[in-house]
Amino acid sequence: MKTIFFLLFLTIFSSAHSQELTWYTDMNKAVEVSKKENKPLFLFFTGSDWCGWCIRLQNEVFKTPEFIKWAKENVILVEVDFPRKTPQSDTLKNQNASLNQLFEVRGYPTVWFVKSSSIDGKNNLEKLGSSGYVAGGPAVWIEGATKILNNTTETKAGN
Repeated sequence: MKTIFFLLFLTIFSSAHSQELTWYTDMNKAVEVSKKENKPLFLFFTGSDWCGWCIRLQNEVFKTPEFIKWAKENVILVEVDFPRKTPQSDTLKNQNASLNQLFEVRGYPTVWFVKSSSIDGKNNLEKLGSSGYVAGGPAVWIEGATKILNNTTETKAGN
């Protein structure tokens, strides 16, 4: 009987664990993983503890099984957060402020799809396209994100 409960626990734990996504906050680490896995970066500019639309996007799309599956196959996730109540290190604040300025983010949520490469030993971030909150749930959001990724690939392959 104990064996059955233990196996049931392991099955539940592993299926819950497989539904988790890795959201990087360290851009250097995310770039490293992006290059290793040959996947674009997905930069999620958010105000995690105050932005209603950001929270809504997370709940309606980013926490769904459809998005989790899509994200694991297609992108490296990076959270670029600007919380009001949650403490952050000065290093993280500075990194996020630099990214916010580089991508000229004017509102939250904003998602940028970015390809990372190295030029003369320095990281280069190539903008592929951006999105934000889109009504309609995960299928609609994923369709738009996939178009951004595919159009960029098709344009470059056609050149």
